[in-house]
Amino acid sequence: MTIRSLLLLTALIALPLHAQDKAKAKPKADGVLAPIQDVAGLPRVLLIGDSISMGYTLPVRKLLSGKANVHRIPQNGGPTKNGIARIDAWLGTSKWDVIHFNHGIHDVKIMPDGKRQVEPEAYEANLRALVAKLKATGAKVIFATSTPIPASPLMGNRSFGSEKDYNAIATKVMNENGVQVNDLHTYMLPRFTEFQIANDLHYQPAGYEFLAKRVAEVIEAALPKK
Repeated sequence: MTIRSLLLLTALIALPLHAQDKAKAKPKADGVLAPIQDVAGLPRVLLIGDSISMGYTLPVRKLLSGKANVHRIPQNGGPTKNGIARIDAWLGTSKWDVIHFNHGIHDVKIMPDGKRQVEPEAYEANLRALVAKLKATGAKVIFATSTPIPASPLMGNRSFGSEKDYNAIATKVMNENGVQVNDLHTYMLPRFTEFQIANDLHYQPAGYEFLAKRVAEVIEAALPKK
């Protein structure tokens, strides 16, 4: 073993266990956030979302290989206020056939002042503004509900409000605007404890594969007919 390897191993061992677990909990950005090259003639899909969507991006691409060019925003989408600030850059000037998006888990996060990062009224207003922007592209727009959040506090002492309340707000907004809802919360709930990483809202690889199957099915059904 080289001195460099020994130093790296020592540093890893010295890392607090909760930090090691946290590192495992979030999907790696390698290959997920990098831009892709379109295959000519295939429809173009854009994924917008947080680290949960990062986790299912690559398996969705695999499932839709040869059927669609699956792009995603080059970062963690975070709360709706981030979406409001960055949506024009995320959309760019390209034509999109399908946009599959989500905001919610970051919005419902409890901040140090005891308030949620985005309170319900602002969450609804932000979603309405985002939906207007997305529909204006002419793409088929699909909203994904936030997946389950276990009881707080979670890894890193993070706390969250009820994702069910925010999913209800989002579903109302989408129904009023004719936007399809991909209910990933209901889809994942029966198998959440099987797939989740302990004390966290993120998933083991099999969990992201499970989510990807549903996301790919919904997107494929929305692709333009040849």
